[in-house]
Amino acid sequence: MSRSAHPAGPRHADVLPEGHYSAPPVDLNALDPKVWAKSVSRGEDGAITVAGVRASELAEAHGTPAYVLDEADFRARCRAWREAFGADADVFYAGKAFLSRAVVRWLAEEGLNVDVCSGGELATALAGGMPPERIALHGNNKSVAEITRAVEAGVGRIVIDSFQEIERVAAVARRHGVRQRVQIRVTVGVEAHTHEFIATAHEDQKFGLGLADGSAAEAARRVLRHGEDLELIGLHSHIGSQIFDLAGFEVSARRVVGLLSAIRDEHGVELPEIDLGGGLGIAYTSDDDPREPHEIGKSLAEIVAKECEAAGLGLPRLSVEPGRAIVGPGAFTLYEVGTVKPLSGLRTYVSVDGGMSDNIRTALYDAEYTAVLASRTSAAPPMLARVVGKHCESGDIVVRDAYLPADVAPGDLLAVPATGAYCRSMASNYNHTPRPPVIAVADGVAREIVRRETEEDLLRLDLG
Repeated sequence: MSRSAHPAGPRHADVLPEGHYSAPPVDLNALDPKVWAKSVSRGEDGAITVAGVRASELAEAHGTPAYVLDEADFRARCRAWREAFGADADVFYAGKAFLSRAVVRWLAEEGLNVDVCSGGELATALAGGMPPERIALHGNNKSVAEITRAVEAGVGRIVIDSFQEIERVAAVARRHGVRQRVQIRVTVGVEAHTHEFIATAHEDQKFGLGLADGSAAEAARRVLRHGEDLELIGLHSHIGSQIFDLAGFEVSARRVVGLLSAIRDEHGVELPEIDLGGGLGIAYTSDDDPREPHEIGKSLAEIVAKECEAAGLGLPRLSVEPGRAIVGPGAFTLYEVGTVKPLSGLRTYVSVDGGMSDNIRTALYDAEYTAVLASRTSAAPPMLARVVGKHCESGDIVVRDAYLPADVAPGDLLAVPATGAYCRSMASNYNHTPRPPVIAVADGVAREIVRRETEEDLLRLDLG
């Protein structure tokens, strides 16, 4: 991920210390296709349109803030991933990025499977019509109730994350008279170049069973001893999120294949599947340079084939789990500007009607975003701005450093691209703020696939 340190800010908004900030874009009205959904453009009046629907029309019909999702973009990315890996591999959409019944229907129609990591995500996947055999259940602390629901539904795989979970899943499977398909999540010790909180394969973290200390190998022994109740179908690894460099996947594949070989040598069993997880990055700003699905598919397939050949193993069926890479670029968040506050010698604070309740990633991960005027174009010169929310926190920042036209004013619409992944999933009711709707747009028609919460929704949970 291309990142730079965030200094306190220049003393003057029009005189920037060299190397601290990138130069303002030549055209503040331009829309970089790397960070916008495929159907987003500017109409003749300068307003942003998505699939033929103007941003102002969306704001009038559905209010702001709102997540706007390009359905055709989502479907096209599903197909690109499916085609990149071919019929001999499985693509599991990582539901934690964003999940709704409509999204599940799109996934099923485009030939993808879905990965869930809670009872709520499992319920959504089933309600959306995903065949249960195409569902995988993840999670580091699955409850007995969640495991039971998964076994009863007939999910295709449960990813084992601890020794205790082996016993839990085996006991539930035994009670239901089924042999549950499972994988073992292996912590491979690869340090992905990402934020500490979204790196998941180094040893000092909560996920998986360690390779270096022998825990993963011991987990395989224990699962195989439960052969009447559990069917060990393979190994799973996930090295982090927002990753651009595929070198970490090469190291991960080599170590996972090494464990496959050790299991064969010890137990005489060649496991038929390997899952390398997801975490592939997207462009949040023009500086980011993500890989294309066909490039990723070719590279990962070659890595696995090379390592298996070296180990004398047959080629296992490969699985991957893109989530952000499918839904992230296809959505933007639409806001209305409320307050514009220039701070002399510092920057201009542009406050919008949402904030950390609809996008916590900037505050949580120091994530970088960009923003543009959505309701019009402007010929005004660029000003250094910080787009902030309405919440009672100084860290309530949506875009830390953005260049916006100097004439931005209350009532303008702003759009922040690449917010399809995790923004709605991690949204909260902080300050008792109802969460925004998700508006799907296709062929000139916009419809809510997740409605806006209301104050009545919040009060309904308050028993007084």
